[in-house]
Amino acid sequence: MQFKDLSIAQSPWSDLTQISSSFASFRKISLDLLGGLWHLLNFFAPAAGIGLFATLIAKLLWHRDLAGARWWRLWAWAAASAALVDLAGLVYFGRDGKMATYGAMALACALSLWWVGFRPGRRADS
Repeated sequence: MQFKDLSIAQSPWSDLTQISSSFASFRKISLDLLGGLWHLLNFFAPAAGIGLFATLIAKLLWHRDLAGARWWRLWAWAAASAALVDLAGLVYFGRDGKMATYGAMALACALSLWWVGFRPGRRADS
């Protein structure tokens, strides 16, 4: 009895053709202005959210030390630094939503809050 062609090895090109054919339907999707704006807002929403929560927690924990710093200024710096890290994570990893990016966003948010609120030589009225 002879067994013919029982190998499980496939051609390396067969997987690529299956993958490219499955993504062919995505090329037909166009994005209108409202859809693009919605994607952009959802991309930066985690940065704005982590900046807001970190600012509120910092103002609650160190209310005497941060009495002279306005909350919206702290939030703007924290959210902007988190957004820049989010954008850098997208460029570096090639996709959004990596845990390393979120960890770096939290670190950047904390560093920016320290810089604006607690850095040496900070004026009390800023």
